[in-house]
Amino acid sequence: MDKSRLIPIKLDNYKPLREMVFESLREAIIQGRLRPGERLMEIQLAEEMGVSRTPVREAIRKLELEGFVVMVPRKGAYVAGISVKDIVDIFEVRAALEGLAAGLSAERITDEEMDQLERSIHQINVSAEEDLKAVVEGDTAFHALIYKSSRNQRLEQIIINLHEQINRFRMTSLSQPGRLKIALDEHTKIVEAISDRNVEQAQKLATEHIENAEQSLLNALREEEA
Repeated sequence: MDKSRLIPIKLDNYKPLREMVFESLREAIIQGRLRPGERLMEIQLAEEMGVSRTPVREAIRKLELEGFVVMVPRKGAYVAGISVKDIVDIFEVRAALEGLAAGLSAERITDEEMDQLERSIHQINVSAEEDLKAVVEGDTAFHALIYKSSRNQRLEQIIINLHEQINRFRMTSLSQPGRLKIALDEHTKIVEAISDRNVEQAQKLATEHIENAEQSLLNALREEEA
């Protein structure tokens, strides 16, 4: 394990230590710094982050529950791989739930949140000209605003977890020729439907947006394999 991939935990943070360790490990997995199939050694991880083994053990258990880690009997914890079937399953659920979230947002969004959503669209368009990483971050923030404005915290938590499980592939999907422009157009139409309080249209467009993202990603993965 490359020790440069994990950053020591700052103990002056207001969050519980176990939560900071969990977030640090999850981020390393999402960003690909801890790779699929890599074994997670409690002692080594604890040393790299400057903490005891207990919060590391707790974080690994939580990561297992969220699908980021698999426990192999008599061998230990490993970063979970993700198959094409996993991707299809995740997107199938995401499409349904993102549609639900957008529909609820159209019913419940506040004027202030609507302004934030429109500003988010503008910022993503600006970033699209030169910085794909910023686009990915902006896209995440855009969807997070919709989840929040749905006023359903359970729904928000579930979608964010699904979103994070395939986050490592976002750059791959948006790098597909023409996909970024299409995604931005889809975002704009979703925002227009939410602004119009058109529940059915917002739900339909959000569902289609996720289905199109899935196809883009699968096409990119097939090209990589070829």
